[in-house]
Amino acid sequence: MTHESLPEGHARVAADAAARGLAVEIFARPAANSLEEAATLMGITPQDIVKSLVVKRSDGTFLFALVPGGRSISWPKLRTVVGVNKLQMPKAEVALEATGYERGTITPLGSTTAWPVYADESMTGHKVAMGAGEHGYSMFVDADALVAAYGAVVADISVPQ
Repeated sequence: MTHESLPEGHARVAADAAARGLAVEIFARPAANSLEEAATLMGITPQDIVKSLVVKRSDGTFLFALVPGGRSISWPKLRTVVGVNKLQMPKAEVALEATGYERGTITPLGSTTAWPVYADESMTGHKVAMGAGEHGYSMFVDADALVAAYGAVVADISVPQ
C-alpha cells in the first residue's frame, strides 16, 4: 500500500518514516478493551506495545515520552532526564493541537511538530507496536531504528504500573 492511498494520519506516518529511512508496517487491528487484549490480537506481549505520550513543559513546549505497556512515566525520573522541575500530561485537545493526532493514535512519526523524543530504556532491542496516526490501526517498528531516527534520549523514565 502506498502512503498516498492511506488515510491522512497514516500518510503522515508513512511519509515521515520514509523521509527518515525508517521501515514501518502499518496494519488494521480490531478495537481492544485492555492492553492484554490488544497484545493478544497482535500476537505480541503487552510490553511490546509502546505508548507515545505527549508531555507538556512549563514553557508551553512539548516532548514525546515512549513507554512500554505495563509501565507508566516516572515523573521524578523524567524531570531529571529532561532537566526541568515541572512536567504534566496535557488535556486531550491540547495533545491533538500539539501533534495533529488524537490520543490512542499518537506517534512521533508525522507529528505536526517534531518534538524531542525520550524513550524508556526497557523498550529497546526489539520490534514494538505503536499508534499509527488513525484509530483502529497500529504499526510495527524496530525500537532501536526509531530511537536512532529521532536521536531520542534513551533513559530509565518509567516504573511498573
